[in-house]
Amino acid sequence: MSEILFLTHRVPWPPNRGDKIRSHHILRKLMEYRSVHLACFAEDDAEANEASGIKSSLASAQITRRNKANWQAGIEALASGKPVSLTSFESADIRDYVRTILKTRPIDCIFVFSGQMAQFVPADFSGRLIMDFADVDSAKFESYADEGSGPMAWINRREGKLLRAFEKQVGLVADHSLFVSEAEAQLFRQRSGLGTEKVKAVGNGIDLCFYDPSKATAIECSDKRSLIIFTGQMDYRPNVEAVVSFATEVMPIILRQHPDAQFAIVGRAPSAEVLRLEGVHGTTVTGSVDDIRSWLKAADIVVAPLRIARGIQNKVLEAMAMGKPVVASAPAAQGIEAENDKHFCVADDAQHEAQLVCDLLSDSTKAKALGDRASALIRSTYSWETQLKDIAGLCGIDEPELVEAAE
Repeated sequence: MSEILFLTHRVPWPPNRGDKIRSHHILRKLMEYRSVHLACFAEDDAEANEASGIKSSLASAQITRRNKANWQAGIEALASGKPVSLTSFESADIRDYVRTILKTRPIDCIFVFSGQMAQFVPADFSGRLIMDFADVDSAKFESYADEGSGPMAWINRREGKLLRAFEKQVGLVADHSLFVSEAEAQLFRQRSGLGTEKVKAVGNGIDLCFYDPSKATAIECSDKRSLIIFTGQMDYRPNVEAVVSFATEVMPIILRQHPDAQFAIVGRAPSAEVLRLEGVHGTTVTGSVDDIRSWLKAADIVVAPLRIARGIQNKVLEAMAMGKPVVASAPAAQGIEAENDKHFCVADDAQHEAQLVCDLLSDSTKAKALGDRASALIRSTYSWETQLKDIAGLCGIDEPELVEAAE
């Protein structure tokens, strides 16, 4: 039987951040039908050596430590004319592994998760190539450039331009290019000139068993203050900008109407800029927590005030699955098949965010109804089984093989 080579830029376990969640569930789904070989990067030795049931069930795996400094990747990018996104992830070990696997195993499909991993696909590979971009990364760097100034604006503009050309080149070669939302897929169609037969939306899902409010215990609070929370990886620039804006611009307005309100920033690896928000306008920075569900369970409102966002925000889906009222910016709400004011509240700007949060804090009945409708929507639409129902077919696994494998 033919086999699959899966390339991804991070170790796809445990599924504890947005990109790892998606790659984790796609990998699991493909492993139901085929033997899968994995090549990926680890951020540190602990991640490289972490045990996983998936890891032990793979046909083979190459996990490479990524330890190239940003300055080194930048110099290599300038010298080679490549995007930094590619030079940061260059690896002779992974190139050698890919060549060996393709030479010695019956690989008829390479599944690439995240654009920077496409550089490892040999030009002469004749099998099926599935490219899961997830988001149009070049558009993110273009946004950074438009909002910035000085040297960083130039760097981001260069990155956006080079990455855009690379993404198009990969899209032209791939059998299918996948994105987490129809909006992202349509943007790529416009940029690449490719049609719907080649560029498709495959949405993110939610582990509905895990994000079940009946299975979570709320954190114990020493007082009865209203709790507003934000969840996410807190060294990721869009998340950092979001919480800085909310803590400094939105919370002062909320506190005038609800002086008991507190804002908790819940997530691992808070940057220095995030840590400085501790105590500012009722803000608490938790850092990594044992169980994110405990904070979601305790929250009165979950906010997603991202100013720059691509694709679908897992943090929004997770909060909705837990039955929490969500106030999201328009970029954070993009791509989620939900109705404004029915399943979540979408804010136009910081002032509007404050107004929506205050309204929900003042009307617990409305807040509960919003959360209940959100939970019902997620459970009917956003299971991983539903979202990935077509993934095997895209990889060339036909229906008889699917039925046989399932039995």
